[in-house]
Order: sequence, then structure tokens, then C-alpha cells
Amino acid sequence: MEVKRRLYTVDDVYEVQGWDGTSDRKYELIDGELIEMPPSNALHAWLASELAAHLRDFAVSGNLGYAFVEFGAYSTTDKHTLRAPDVAYFSAERLSPPFPQTFVGLMPDLVVEIMSPSNTIAELREKAAWYLQHGTRLVWLVLPDRRGAEVCRQGEDAEIKVEFVGPEGSLSGEDLLPGFKLELEKLFPPS
Repeated sequence: MEVKRRLYTVDDVYEVQGWDGTSDRKYELIDGELIEMPPSNALHAWLASELAAHLRDFAVSGNLGYAFVEFGAYSTTDKHTLRAPDVAYFSAERLSPPFPQTFVGLMPDLVVEIMSPSNTIAELREKAAWYLQHGTRLVWLVLPDRRGAEVCRQGEDAEIKVEFVGPEGSLSGEDLLPGFKLELEKLFPPS
């Protein structure tokens, strides 16, 4: 007897995740497969909150947009994949209050993923490529062990371009957040 594997959709995650208060588990959905997301470690959570705060403060000061943590986003062309980036930024032109109490079928303008001990750099780069191929314009992969980040963009040839920014460098908002600059030595706690 052949066992059929169920492929979940974004709509199924609402029920499985227990939005009615029956479950406190969080999931991402990758190609129809539910992936339970464990709680973040302390450094990971701190870096996500710091990055979101820097982005929020800058964006709010110029009415440019909004920063979120663990934001459930999917592409309307792929309802079998739901990602929850550590930090997401949307321009005010693309997403503004009132914010829906659902996942959003819209890719963030900027995504930040923070490497955890359970991640590989290949996994993070794969996530970055998925975001960029589905409409995100800029991805920062934060690498705590290296006290740096990889900046990922999609080139005109659809190839993913990756640039490493070291501990003495800074992350730029580029044309998404003109004037935004975050020096990495200010992001990471003293070692």
C-alpha cells in the first residue's frame, strides 16, 4: 500500500498553528511540508530585536515604512511555501496599517535572516534566493560567529549576488531606505 504524503498550503497553516489559541507552535511551510520552528536562542532573539528597532526607528522618522519580526509572508504564486523571516521591512507604499491579522501574500522589500547554530550558510543562501526570486529586493544574512553579514541581491541576469560585509563594515538601506546605515560593530554585543 502506498502512503501518500499530504502537501499543506498557507491556508492550512492557520488551522494547524492554532490561531484560535489551541497551540503555541509556530511553523514555516516549505514546498507543502510543515516545519516546526523552535524558539530562538538569546543572541538570535536579541539581534532580531536590535535590527528591527534600527529599521523601525529610521523608517518611522521619515514615514518610509514598517519593520516586523517573524512575519508570515508568502508569494501568491506559491501557496505551498510560507516563510517567517527574522526581520522584514515593507515600504509604506506596499503595506500600511491597518495590518491584517493573517499571513500576507506579499514579499517584504527587505528580509533579514540570522544564522542559528542549527543553520548552514547554504540553507540561508537558499532562503535568500527564494525571497529574491519571489519579489524581495534585498536580503541580509547576519552571521553572528563572523560578526558580519552577507548582503544578497538579484542581478539583472537573475543570478543571486552575494557580498560579505565584515565587522568593520556597515549595512546600507540602499534605495529601499535611502540614508540608512547600520555599523556592524554597533549591532553585535561586545564579546
